Amino acid sequence: MPERLTEMLMDTWTPLIILWITVLPSIYMAPMNQSQVLPSGSGTGLKRLTEEQRVLNRSKRGWVWNQMFVLEEFSGPEPILVGRLHTDLDPGSSKIKYILSGDGAGTIFVINDKTGDIHAMKRLDREEKAEYTLTAQAVDRDTNQPLEPPSEFIIKVQDINDNAPEFVDGPYHATVPEMSVVGTFVTKVTATDADDPVYGNSAKLVYSILEGQPYFSIEPHTAIIKTALPNMDREAKEEYFVVIQAKDMGGHMGGLSGTTTVTITLTDVNDNPPKFAQSLYHFSVMEDVALGEPIGRVKANDLDIGENAKSSYDIIEGDGMDIFEITTDAQTQDGIIRVRKPLDFETKKSYTLKVEAANIHIDPRFISGGPFKDTATVKIVVEDADEPPVFSSPTYLLEVHENAAINSVIGQVTAHDPDVSSSPIRFSIDRHTDLERQFNINAEDGKITLATPLDRETNMWHNITIVATETRNHSQVSRVPVAIKVLDVNDNAPEFASEHEAFLCENGKPGQVIQIVSAVDKDDPKNGHYFLYSLLPEMVNNPNFTIKKNEDNTLSILAKHSGFSRQKQEVYLLPIIISDSGNPPMSSTSTLTIRVCGCSSDGIVQSCNVEAYVLPIGLSMGALIAILACIILLLVIVVLFVTLRRHKNEPLIIKDDEDVRENIIRYDDEGGGEEDTEAFDIATLQNPDGINGFLPRKDIKPDLQFMPRNVKSNILVFLAMLNRNSIVNSYWLLLCSDHTLYIQ
Repeated sequence: MPERLTEMLMDTWTPLIILWITVLPSIYMAPMNQSQVLPSGSGTGLKRLTEEQRVLNRSKRGWVWNQMFVLEEFSGPEPILVGRLHTDLDPGSSKIKYILSGDGAGTIFVINDKTGDIHAMKRLDREEKAEYTLTAQAVDRDTNQPLEPPSEFIIKVQDINDNAPEFVDGPYHATVPEMSVVGTFVTKVTATDADDPVYGNSAKLVYSILEGQPYFSIEPHTAIIKTALPNMDREAKEEYFVVIQAKDMGGHMGGLSGTTTVTITLTDVNDNPPKFAQSLYHFSVMEDVALGEPIGRVKANDLDIGENAKSSYDIIEGDGMDIFEITTDAQTQDGIIRVRKPLDFETKKSYTLKVEAANIHIDPRFISGGPFKDTATVKIVVEDADEPPVFSSPTYLLEVHENAAINSVIGQVTAHDPDVSSSPIRFSIDRHTDLERQFNINAEDGKITLATPLDRETNMWHNITIVATETRNHSQVSRVPVAIKVLDVNDNAPEFASEHEAFLCENGKPGQVIQIVSAVDKDDPKNGHYFLYSLLPEMVNNPNFTIKKNEDNTLSILAKHSGFSRQKQEVYLLPIIISDSGNPPMSSTSTLTIRVCGCSSDGIVQSCNVEAYVLPIGLSMGALIAILACIILLLVIVVLFVTLRRHKNEPLIIKDDEDVRENIIRYDDEGGGEEDTEAFDIATLQNPDGINGFLPRKDIKPDLQFMPRNVKSNILVFLAMLNRNSIVNSYWLLLCSDHTLYIQ
C-alpha cells in the first residue's frame, strides 16, 4: 500500500496525508472500485489534476483510507490503537505536528502529534453512537502553519452482539373464536434488537413458542401466532397462557433471546342449545289473581354467554294457551308465566302447558349439530278464592215513563256468589250516584223502584250504581252501573217559540203576510212534532186578520183588507190556539200583538207611534226631549261659568270687616302640646265673629249638617221639586237669601 501512495504522489506532485493501518484483528479497511478516486479529504493535489492528465495516466487501484473501524465494548489494559496518520512531508526530523479535531477528539480519541497514532481512550458503545467524524491536519511544529489542507475521516464503531431482543409492547392479549379451524390467525408479536441489523446476524431474530403447544403455533420469522389444534371449546377451557421467545443470531447457538407472554381468550360462538333444568314444572295460582301477574318461572340454561345464550320462550301446546302467556326476563333469561285472562276455579281447576325455549341467534356453522331449542311441561293448578258477587250483566239499561207512579218497579238486577259456598247477596244503591234519592232497591231481590216523580224535560237520563255485598263477608263487594232512560209522555202544551210582535203597514195590501210564527213543544214524540193552529171561536170571523198553516209546521198571519190607520187603532191583539198531535192532545193559547206603523213605499217600517202625527217635520217625542235637555245643559254651564268668575272676585269669608289676621286673640289656656289637636278651632281664632252665626265659605262645598234649619228646609223642598220634574243635573244653582249655594 505505501508503494501505491508513492506512485500517486509522483504523478500529481501533491503532498498527501498517508494513513497507515496497523494490522489488528479488530480493524478493517474496505476496498473501492477502480473507477473511484480518493475523497477530497485525502489531499488537495488530486483536485489539481488536469483533464489531459486524467486521460493519459492510467487508473490505479486505490484504497479508502478515510474510514476506520473499532470494535464496540472492546477494553484492555492499554488504549486501543485505531490507526496511524503520516505524510511524505515528514522526513523524520520531528518538525511536523499532527492535529486531530472533531467528534470525541481529545476525550475519546487521542492522536500522537509526532507519530500520528490514533488511540481510543474509552470503551465505545455502538448503540450509543455508531460513528465519529474527525478532521486530521499536519502543521509545522514551530510555526503551527498548516502544511496541507485538513483531511476529514470517519471512525465507525463496529457492532458486536451485546443486546438481547425485547418485546416493547408485551405482554399481549388476544382473542380467537372457539371451534376455529387450524391455522386461524390469532395475533402478531414484535420484538426489537438494538444491535446493528446490517452487520452480521446480531439483529436477525427467530421466534418460537416455549409454552402453549400444542394449541398454538408461531411463524419463526413473521411472529404470527395461529391456532394449531381444531375445535377448541370455550366451555371446556376459555383462556390459554402462551410464552413466546425471540432469539437473535438467526436462532443459532450463542445468540441472545427475550420472551413475552400472550394471553389468548376463546370467544364464544353459539354452539350449545338451551336446556331446561327439569322437564316438568308445577305451579299453583289463586283464581282471583290479577291479570298480568306472574305465577311462576321456568329456566332453560345455555352454556354459551352473551347474545349466544339469549333464548325466547313460547307456549306451543296445552289447554291454557289463551289463558296464560310467557315472556323472557331480559336480565335472568327466565321464562315468566303470566295470567292473560281471568281464572275461575268453579269452571276449570287445572291447566297443562308445553313450553319451548329456543335460541334467538343461531350460528349457521353449527346448525347441523341439532335443533337449538328444548321443551318442558308446565302444570298449573287453580285454587279457590273467596270472590265477590258477579252480576248477570256488566251494565244495565232500564226505561221508565215520566208519568210512572211512585213505588212502581222499573227494573231488576241480579247477582250471585261464584264460590262453592254461595253466600246470599244484598243489594243497595250507591247514594253518591243518586243524591236526590229518586230510586230505591229491594235489598233481597234487586228490584229497583221509583221514589220521586220523574220529568223527562228536566232530566232524560239517570245513572246510578248498584252495590252487591255478600252477607257472610262484607268485604266482598261488586258494583254495576245502571242507566235509566226516562221516556216521554205528552204532558206539555206547545207555545210560541218566542214573543212575537208583528208590524202592519198602513199602506199594506189585502192578503199580505204580516208575520210568520213557529211553535215549540218540550215533549219529544216518536214521529216528531205536528202542530195545529186555530183562532178562538169568537175570533173565527175576525174582519181584520186570518191565519194559514204552512208545510214546515209554521203559521202565517195575513191581513184581510187594507186601509189600516194608527189614528183609528194603533194595536191589535190576535189570540191563537196551538195544539199538538199527542194522546191526549195538549193545547195553549198565545196572543200575537200586531202594531200599525207608517212605512215607506218599499214597505220599510218608519214609525209606529201616534204622536208622530202631531209633531212638526216628523220629529218624535224622544227627539224633542233630547233637544230640550241639551238646551238646559247649556244654560246650566253658562250659569256655572258666571258664578265661578264672581267667586274669584269675592273674599273667602262673606264679611266686609277688616282682615281677621289683624285681630289678636289673647287667652290663658295652657295647650296640650303638639299632640293636642282638639284644644281649639283654628277657624274660630281666625274669625271670632263667626262663632255665633253661620258664615258660609265660597271655596268649599257647604255641608247641610251645619246649615241653619230654615235654609236647610228650603233647600230640601227645592230638591224634591227638581227630582219630581226629573231635571236634576250634577250641580244646581240655588239662591237662598242673598247667598249663593252649590248643591251636589
